[in-house]
Amino acid sequence: MSGGARHTVPVDVHLVLRRDGESGPEVLLSRRAGPVYATGLWHLPSGHLDPGEDMVGAVVREAREETGVLIDPEDVTCAVTVHHHPPVGTRSRIGVFFEVRRWSGRPRVLEPDRCDGMGWYPLDALPEPMVAYCRAGLDAYRAGLPAAVHFQRTGDPVQHTPDGPDRTRLLPGPPTGSPELPYALRAFTEGAVGRITGTAEVSWARTGSRVWRITGSEGGVWYLKRHPGQRFHDREVRACVRLVIDRLRTRWMRRRA
Repeated sequence: MSGGARHTVPVDVHLVLRRDGESGPEVLLSRRAGPVYATGLWHLPSGHLDPGEDMVGAVVREAREETGVLIDPEDVTCAVTVHHHPPVGTRSRIGVFFEVRRWSGRPRVLEPDRCDGMGWYPLDALPEPMVAYCRAGLDAYRAGLPAAVHFQRTGDPVQHTPDGPDRTRLLPGPPTGSPELPYALRAFTEGAVGRITGTAEVSWARTGSRVWRITGSEGGVWYLKRHPGQRFHDREVRACVRLVIDRLRTRWMRRRA
């Protein structure tokens, strides 16, 4: 343990106000304006903690001040934590992203000197330009993962750039759910599909291979298979590819007939 000064960081709160849209989940975003950091970029409603304020109280207050919506603290759930380092300065910060699915009031711009636009956007079609820090949190949120490290380097753009440097490292949480899925396989699966809420082994009576049915936190279902070796894995992948090609060819021939 170091005897030097303790490392301290500011704490931000970010509001993921979520609703169900026609094409899937949507989140509320605002566009920063005026003499503020990242002006002109899209961002979640957010802010800093006031002295003596807890995080839940802060996100409820920021929602009311920026958007006019009223949130019951009991409806606030923690979604993602991001350790962020901006491209300027030497100080990092912690951002905590809170999901809220129930509120009262209609969101609207209440701070026109700091915000010149507000709207709902699909999670899979977020607008540009967006603050890279905010996008890192939403990327982890969309993946169903609890945390991310987003350390930018000097000279990196403040805004998210699809073709720019990727500074986001998504972090899976500890394995959860049924214990029959081995730890390494659970960590691999949650890194691919997000948080798991249930597993059930559905292997057939055959030695060597094992199969699990996986249920995700958003209701999706996947099947995970562990082969006895690389040769068996490659053989089954080739068979699956041939099956897909044959079915696509059959469908194409039927349409032409």
